[in-house]
Amino acid sequence: MDARAIIATLRRGDTPSEDQLRWFARGLADDTVSDAQAGAFAMAVCLRGLGPEGRRALTLAMRDSGEVLSWDLDGPVLDKHSTGGVGDCVSLLLAPALAECGAYVPMISGRGLGHTGGTLDKMEAIPGVTTQVPQDRLVQIMHEVGCAIVSATAQIAPADRRLYAIRDVTSTVESLDLITASILSKKLAASPDGLVLDVKLGSGAFMKTLDEARALARALSETANAAGCKTSAVITDMNQPLAPALGNALEVAEVMKALTGVTQGPLSEITAVLGGILLADAGLATSEQDGADRINAALSGGQVADRFGRMIAAVGGPLGFVDNWQRFLPEATVIKEIAANRAGYVTAIDGEALGLAVVRLGGGRMVESDLVNPAVGLAGLVRLGERVEKGTPLAVVHAAREEAARIAEATVQAAITIAPHPADLPDLIHERIS
Repeated sequence: MDARAIIATLRRGDTPSEDQLRWFARGLADDTVSDAQAGAFAMAVCLRGLGPEGRRALTLAMRDSGEVLSWDLDGPVLDKHSTGGVGDCVSLLLAPALAECGAYVPMISGRGLGHTGGTLDKMEAIPGVTTQVPQDRLVQIMHEVGCAIVSATAQIAPADRRLYAIRDVTSTVESLDLITASILSKKLAASPDGLVLDVKLGSGAFMKTLDEARALARALSETANAAGCKTSAVITDMNQPLAPALGNALEVAEVMKALTGVTQGPLSEITAVLGGILLADAGLATSEQDGADRINAALSGGQVADRFGRMIAAVGGPLGFVDNWQRFLPEATVIKEIAANRAGYVTAIDGEALGLAVVRLGGGRMVESDLVNPAVGLAGLVRLGERVEKGTPLAVVHAAREEAARIAEATVQAAITIAPHPADLPDLIHERIS
């Protein structure tokens, strides 16, 4: 086959065959396809599209460009993917909760992207934790603990790793077909029996409108189901941070508060909704509500906290982390309240601006090689609809330097709108995509 012929097919508006897309994906993985050809392919897909069948074929071709995991377990293998938001640390709650309810969860996750935090970065805020786990060790952890949150090895979907880098520098990231193939090629390489997609919508998400979120949710769920993985999707709200904290160690702290019964809120609610869907789809619950009730019961009973501690220890973390998590998590050197400069109601929160403020504090990456400071971020964030007085804390900035804290303070005050009258609050769950 010839890369030029495949690109020409796309340029004409036709869809390459399944064999052609499989050949192209292998060429991306073994460098048979050049960077120029990969860029032309991405641009042609971006402009012309692949359609549902082509999208499915490309997804499977990219999945099969590397290693596809297999399991010999006595329960269903389940997974979840979020399209990215701020204060979204659901995975750290959901993985052990599902395992406590009889599932196995080898969750292959990613690092921070743009203004959104990365699950792997949050895990690695816990001292000693390593998310680079060989496959034989991952299998062992599944048998011993039932869940793990790890990074993809170089052998998982190598075609996607190559094409993603090309897309980043050729302005083709926004293609719905390429986004779908990128996300699902890695998720399907873990061979889950069931998958739930949490598609975020709002100021802190990549998808700002319901139409955009709906299109992505449908493309992902239809493609995954066509590939043989039972998949559901939910569109959830990201017009404010899900947890009242942004930053790796600070979000882990919110997870621990939820696990130990100190707090209940949107973080626990989303965890129960997503877990309930997965348990029902996998036959581990009689309905989605029954599944959600089982997740809530496991969370409130302390069993999930215990399993979380075992998961952390299995990937190198402290044995007594759950009992003494405050002692283990790193702390910033500068901690400062950010006060409201007027009285009123919180009517809007620019989540993307807050996320970028945390990146500039050092809690994320401006370029791939940047080191992340796990201690910095924003905590104690106000919520939409909350009444504040002048001087009321809007958030607490955790910074490495006074100057960085001052810059973050100005950003937070500009990102939070305070008005004389309250506004309607968005629903936490916008749509369930069947």
